[in-house]
Amino acid sequence: MRSQASFGRSDTGRKDVGTQKRQGIHPALFYSMFAVLLAGNALLGTAFLLSPDIKKLLSGQNDMVIEAYEDRIAQLRVEVDRLHSRSYAQAGDMNLQLQELAQQQEVLLEQHQLVRVLVDKAGELGIEAAGLASSDNHDTASIATISATGNPDVDATASAVAQMMGETQFAMTSIAETATTRTNSIVSELSDLGIRVDLPTLQDGVGGPLLAATAEGEVSQAIDDANAVMAALVRYKAARESIDAAPIHMPISGNYRQSSGFGNRSDPFSGRRAFHSGLDFAASKGTPVFSAGKGVVSFVGSKPGYGNVVEVTHANGLVTRYAHLSSFLSEKGQAVNTGTPIAKVGSTGRSTGPHLHFEVRDGDNAINPKAFLETGKRLLALL
Repeated sequence: MRSQASFGRSDTGRKDVGTQKRQGIHPALFYSMFAVLLAGNALLGTAFLLSPDIKKLLSGQNDMVIEAYEDRIAQLRVEVDRLHSRSYAQAGDMNLQLQELAQQQEVLLEQHQLVRVLVDKAGELGIEAAGLASSDNHDTASIATISATGNPDVDATASAVAQMMGETQFAMTSIAETATTRTNSIVSELSDLGIRVDLPTLQDGVGGPLLAATAEGEVSQAIDDANAVMAALVRYKAARESIDAAPIHMPISGNYRQSSGFGNRSDPFSGRRAFHSGLDFAASKGTPVFSAGKGVVSFVGSKPGYGNVVEVTHANGLVTRYAHLSSFLSEKGQAVNTGTPIAKVGSTGRSTGPHLHFEVRDGDNAINPKAFLETGKRLLALL
């Protein structure tokens, strides 16, 4: 009985275990998996059937990408070529600018040397030019400067050329203005004395066939300015020479004093009012007497009331008379310059003591020598 009962329970347990094992996979899951596999097979089959079209589509897109990329490369190449062309063009412009600056430099160097000559000429006439630097600062090697990149610095080079031009222009302007101002002063001072100053006239004769203008061959303004400066110096030199010719310089030096003036005075012998036709300079006997201006000795001898006399005729027609002399140091017909010793102070003639009687005469008329001597002092201070 127990064996059967036990056997019966044992069979029932195995049956339950087998039933549990067969129920491990859910039907819904099974059908889902089957549906996924079926859809995958369907898609795979569809892809297989459509693979030629897909291949063509992907191949077309790839060709489009490649074509666009190649187009971009072509555009970049064109851009690079254009940049290279621009660089070459810019380099060409720079070289052209430097070439033009080099040509300007050569002209300026010539002008600079010309201005240096003008400065030397002006220095001989007592005119100092301002603002002109040494030409060593503007030599050919240093006029073209180099930038930090190693390339020619066009702006700095142009600035150096402009500086040089400014210096030469300033120097020429300074010389011309000084020469012109002094010439005008000399002419004005001497004209007030009735002395005519002969200045050279500017030679403006020009000519030539009428031809069409060209891009080259322009006459430099600096050259014209230099010619104007030279003309001003020539006129100033003539004006200076007129100063030497005019009887406006002191005829005596050393220890002297003016003892009598020009005009009416009390006569030292009669005590009555009388006209004094010159200036008296009291000095020791034997003191040298100098010509008051450039001229020719026109009289050496004695005249009533004057004693020993020397007369000098000047280019402007005026005559200077030196009287009461003790001795002569010149002879008639001798050419003399300003400051040439012509006699010695004495007390001959109508005189109370050693002195020089100095007259300036225009024909038979005596002129006050004081105006001449004062003009001479002002002009000498100007020079």
